Amino acid sequence: MASDWRDRTVDRSLRNQRARALQKSSRFIDAAGELLAESGRTDFTVQEIVDRSGQSVRAFYQHFAGKDDLMLAVFEHTIEQFSTELRRNTDKAEDPIEKLRLYVEAFHRSLERAGNAGRALSVFHLHLAQDRPAEFASALAPQMALLAEIVDAGVAAGELRTDIDTKVLVLLVTQALMSVAQLHVLGLHSGARLSKRDLWAWVQGAVSH
Repeated sequence: MASDWRDRTVDRSLRNQRARALQKSSRFIDAAGELLAESGRTDFTVQEIVDRSGQSVRAFYQHFAGKDDLMLAVFEHTIEQFSTELRRNTDKAEDPIEKLRLYVEAFHRSLERAGNAGRALSVFHLHLAQDRPAEFASALAPQMALLAEIVDAGVAAGELRTDIDTKVLVLLVTQALMSVAQLHVLGLHSGARLSKRDLWAWVQGAVSH
């Protein structure tokens, strides 16, 4: 067709623009991540983020509506990376129960290395769940989808309880794990040290027959 070259030119231009936009956005996300890791707080300013990224305020507002929008992107990026790690760990096993154990243990390892950034994101997580629940649910979707795959396989294999709907079971396990994570990283665990063995024993008891 006569317009093929035009379509290719437009497509190439749009791809290049998208790549540049993602590269600039990533620099802002990385800068925010560095500030979180250093301070353990989320009260840094847009100007601090801009200075750390080496870009301009104008560029910032071309990519994000404001600081909360950037923090949402940081949260989404963190959950995406974590979900990739969870899947990489669970892919080591075939049996659904073993997959679930690896999932829980990987979750526990994330608590041990949470650090300042983990504490700050836990505080933001609470804010996000309250003020922007739709975006919060969307950010958690990859993590919950993986758990749903494991639970569905476990139920199909007759290894997990069937008296609770699988969607509800996934929600309960997710809420329990995230609550444990928040208590841990915020230092609200009353001095109790939660081992990965403890966490797995609790989850296994909750979901098994």
